Amino acid sequence: MSRQHPAAAEIVAVSRELDRRGLMPNKSGNLSCRTNLGLLITPAGVPYVELDPAQLVELDLNGGRPESVAGLRPSSEWRMHAAVYAERTDVGAIVHTHSPRATALACARRGIPAFHYMIALAGGDIRCATYATFGSSELARNALQGLRDRRATLLANHGVLAVGATLGEARAVALEVENLAGEYLALLAAGLEPVLLDAAELERVLQRFADYGRVSER
Repeated sequence: MSRQHPAAAEIVAVSRELDRRGLMPNKSGNLSCRTNLGLLITPAGVPYVELDPAQLVELDLNGGRPESVAGLRPSSEWRMHAAVYAERTDVGAIVHTHSPRATALACARRGIPAFHYMIALAGGDIRCATYATFGSSELARNALQGLRDRRATLLANHGVLAVGATLGEARAVALEVENLAGEYLALLAAGLEPVLLDAAELERVLQRFADYGRVSER
């Protein structure tokens, strides 16, 4: 089933790219796309350099396999992905990374404030969702709260969750979250507090981003 799905090759390509770029090293993180039956997600325990489209796992939103097929287990975070697809009809793809700078902030349980206009790519300031054990239904619920009216959230002591209508959009959000995290950490390391954009300016930026459709690169 996964071998024939049109999203499979793109999931593998983006997974390998984010691994190369250090956002999803080796086997960390996971990607998925919405399908007619539920979602197509990366498997557990397979290094991205070895990932093949046939190894992706298709599930319904309750975690059941639409057909009885032999294969690998889905990512342990499938519940989080399924919960987002069930709640957010605007989301067609999800990228979950352990990118180092954003994850450093997540481990301090500190979100990213609206200090740079590119935060509009995430829909506004980036919250840090409350901690819960990886792979749990509680983490799925907490992630949904962090994503409320946003396209990205940090996951406390864990990583980043980025969403988009397409995998390209979700990838772009994940990359920008890591850029913003690096800039924010640089300010903090210098002993500086950023000057934040006010609500009116952030709204103007959000409107301009809507006019552009969705920017994919900084």
